[in-house]
This record gives sequence, structure tokens and C-alpha cells, in this order.
Amino acid sequence: MSIRRLTRRTLLRGTGVALALPLLESMFPARAADRLPAPQRFVAINIPLGFHGPDFFPQQTGAEYELSPYLQVAKEVRQDFTVISGTSHPDVDGGHSAEKSFLTAAPHPGAPSFTNTISLDQFLAKRIGDETRFASLTLGSHTLSWSANGIAIPTESSPVALFEKLFLKGTEKEIARQESRLQDGQSIMDTLLDEARSLEPRVSRADRNKLDQYFTAVRETEQRLAKAERWSKTPKPAVDVPPPTKLPWMDFTGNFREFLDVVRLAIQTDSTRVATYGGDGGSPVAPLKGVTQAYHALSHHGLNETLIEELRIIDRETIRIWADFLAQLRATAEGDSNLLASTQVLMGSNLGNANGHLTTNLPILHAGGRFRHGQHLSFDTRNNAPLCNLFVSVLQGCGQEVDRFGSSTGTLAGLDRTA
Repeated sequence: MSIRRLTRRTLLRGTGVALALPLLESMFPARAADRLPAPQRFVAINIPLGFHGPDFFPQQTGAEYELSPYLQVAKEVRQDFTVISGTSHPDVDGGHSAEKSFLTAAPHPGAPSFTNTISLDQFLAKRIGDETRFASLTLGSHTLSWSANGIAIPTESSPVALFEKLFLKGTEKEIARQESRLQDGQSIMDTLLDEARSLEPRVSRADRNKLDQYFTAVRETEQRLAKAERWSKTPKPAVDVPPPTKLPWMDFTGNFREFLDVVRLAIQTDSTRVATYGGDGGSPVAPLKGVTQAYHALSHHGLNETLIEELRIIDRETIRIWADFLAQLRATAEGDSNLLASTQVLMGSNLGNANGHLTTNLPILHAGGRFRHGQHLSFDTRNNAPLCNLFVSVLQGCGQEVDRFGSSTGTLAGLDRTA
């Protein structure tokens, strides 16, 4: 009896749904006996106005902690996440400007001379992003992603556009035009690089350093163009599910949910293994029952209990959406495990207290991956532990032999891996 080789393009169809198959042992018969682990993924979420601390942080520590009022909505996934208090980025100040340093830890983001550094997601994408169509996805209202040269990577601000980018196929003519544009882009990069190299003998040492940074940026662009051209010839995965609903911009919690639904599909189809989402920090009035005032104003409540009560509605909904995302990942089988077991999800904020613009004691939730969760890790709320210690743990959990990132002093104490 002949056995037909399964491929990633093989589709499951039924009950109106078509999805690219998950990674199955039958796709790799020569390696099935080795029980290779699933590829590791990472999703980072920043809520730039943070969470109301007294409702967010548990009173007890360790595995026997009692869920805080906010975390009650996540009780179904309690064993899948760790609450972390008492961490921050040393020397990252500047109030709202700190969102630029959430995944980089670059100091003094509010200073006129501020220069950012590479973000955690891009550091990781450089190492694991070549195997997927998109090395990373940068989503939401503000970017968390910064290149090795400290350049902000633009975000995709529409869940509908993200879905189209990931899953909708173009016509043959559209694909041909895209390939032509990619080839033109590579030609332009070659010309720019040749012209810049001709300047090297005639510039100062300082200018040579600038040219080195420029060469690095051009080389990275060339690599992205080459990768995009290769993938342009590969069919996109089929997902016979309805696209996201186009919601008004002020429905920031609704858009957050839609984004995470698409991110789950992107992970499930192995379209990417790294994604970031920057939440809304502006002044819309959330279309949630009981909310009558702008989100930004509610976060700067001045201890007014009426405003805090409205803020709680938004905070609880945000955490509920995050918890639902974890539950959906956990419910999606992958081999003899599930997607959450191979996907680390970090959600937190660059502000520990938006009312006072404080950048210490950040509210942090770390879920999924190969870690023992179900606990509250509490560090000194005055003399905070470096949040970058968690970042090192994240990188190591993704299989990277890294012992330093940003302001780290090691891994995060108490966050142990299962394998």
C-alpha cells in the first residue's frame, strides 16, 4: 500500500471551515521518531495606559494566590499564566514616552537626544523569522517594534487589512505586478548601495559610521525583498472563515479582539512566529456599557471613584479578551499538545500608574510556552527587578542561547521552564 506524503498545503475541509494543516508528524516521516518539538512563537501586547493597580495585582504571592478582581475574568486559564509585579526598565522614564522602550529598555525615551535600540520581537525575528512568510507582524495603534538601528517599524492598524495581507490571494496579474515591484526594489537597493560605497574614501570617520549603519539598513532591506519575492510564488494558506468585522476606530477593545483572532490564525497556519500589538492610548470613548468618558481621561482619574469605576469596565474587558485568546490557543491542537504550549504571550504596560505617569512596578502577565505558570511572582515594588530579565527568559524559552538583553542581569527568578 502506498502512503501519500502530507504537505503544509494539504487542507482540512468540513463544517464550512478550511485551514492549512498544523505541523503533523506525517509531514516529516524521517523525523517523526525524534518527536521534534513544535516551533516556538512569541506575542507581545502593550496596553499603554496600563491597568488600575489595586484591581490588577494580587495581594498574595506564589501558587496559592487569590485572583485579583481583574484576573477573576481569567480564572479558566489561571494555570497558564504568571502574574509579575515589581519589575520595570531602569532609567526608562518620560511617562507616555516610555511606550517606545517597552520592548527595548532604551533609557530616557522622552529626551530630545533619545536613540532607541532593537526590540525584543525584532531580536527574535532575526533568529526565527526566516522560516515563515512574515518574519514578524507589527500591529495596533502604536509600534512596539524597532530595528537594529533604532528605527520604528510601522504598524498595521486594521484587522481587516491584516487578514487580507495574510490570507487573500491576488489575481495572476496582481501577483505578476507584485513580483515586478519586488525586482525593481532590489535593483534600486543595488544602485543605492553602489553609490554609497563610492563615497567611503571621501568621508570622515564619523560619516563612515553613518554609512555603516546605512549599509546595514540596505542589506536588511535587500534580504526582506529577496524573501518577499520567494514567498510571492508560494500560495497563501486557505482559511475558509469570515474576515474580521470592520469596526469604528473608537472601538479599541473590539479591534483588539479582532486583531488577536487574526493573530491566532497566523500562528495556526505558521504564517508568522512573532507578533506585537500596541494598544490605544488616545481619547476615544469605548462603546462599552457604563463608559461615558474618554479612555485617556479615565486613566488619569485623580482618584475620582466615579472615573475609576468606568476605567474598571475597560480594564476588565481588555483582560477578558487576552484570556479568551489564551483559551483559544490552548483549545487548538498541535501534535500531542496545543498552540499555547508553544506560544509565549506577554501582556503588560509601559506605565505602572497612568494617573501619576509612573514607569515603575509595571503590570505584567506572561503566559504559555514551556514554563510553569499559575503563580504570582512579586519583586520589590520600590527597588524593581529589571523587566529585561523576563525578556531573557522569553528568548531562552524560544530556544535562543542568550544570557543578556537590554538592562538584564540574568533570567527572571522563579519563572522556571518545563523543558
